[in-house]
Amino acid sequence: MRRRRHRQGDDDNRENHDRWLVSYADFITLLFAFFVVMYSLSSVNEGKYRVLSDSLINAFRNVTVNVPGDPVAAPPQVVAPVNPTAPTTANRLLDAESQARRQAEVKRMNSMAEDIRRVLEPLTRGGQVRVSEGARGITVEINASVLFAPGDATLGASAVAALRAVAQVLAAAEFPVTVEGHTDNIPISTARFPSNWELSAVRASSVVRLFIDAGVRGDRLTAAGYGDQRPLTDNLNEEGRARNRRVSILIESMLGDPPPRAPGRIRADDPIRSIMPDGEPPPAQTPGGGDASAQR
Repeated sequence: MRRRRHRQGDDDNRENHDRWLVSYADFITLLFAFFVVMYSLSSVNEGKYRVLSDSLINAFRNVTVNVPGDPVAAPPQVVAPVNPTAPTTANRLLDAESQARRQAEVKRMNSMAEDIRRVLEPLTRGGQVRVSEGARGITVEINASVLFAPGDATLGASAVAALRAVAQVLAAAEFPVTVEGHTDNIPISTARFPSNWELSAVRASSVVRLFIDAGVRGDRLTAAGYGDQRPLTDNLNEEGRARNRRVSILIESMLGDPPPRAPGRIRADDPIRSIMPDGEPPPAQTPGGGDASAQR
């Protein structure tokens, strides 16, 4: 049998047969490092990320070459930490825009308050209407005797004219409006109003309904009945009780957070139906007798 001639290259090929494992291991190591870096970047703090980014950019920009083909890094430089909360140009612009909007809205609220005082001037002069401005907006307090007969929730002719003038001022703006009805602490019990809650709520709803008829959008309006739960003064004498029997119109400012909604508020889109047991609005007639009805 003829002997196979031994060739030197065969041993070399056998020794190099598994060298691909080295490259594969390097590839796996680099892939693992890549995903570790990606994971760390996904949860990095914004401020620290900016510091790292600025440091890397600065380091690459300051590379010097002493010998051709032999890059040497420049001496490290100290990079000031980035403060994420420091004011930036964008933040200053936003602050300036917010301040301009605030000043414009304050001006509009002041102008609206003056217009309401003007249209209600005879009543404000007589002390039956008070117009005040505060953090929540404009509050217009109208004595109940100006709007309603004792124990009733039907607006009088003179009250309708005054409220329509107020509605014309409100219709030209976009501020939310809440109408609140208040009574004194003397109980009432009639066929139409079993308690002060019903009386105050229906009075507020009557004003809201007039505002809607006069052109104020219903989605801006809310009617609320508080009964005798939020008096302005004590009810020890007739003067204090007359002060507490009122309808308050709150024109809410949109500069800050809206005031919290009080329990028992009635939406303006269906103000009376929500408090009447039969689901129908009460007839526009003078209520029946009751020992305390004359005090309303």
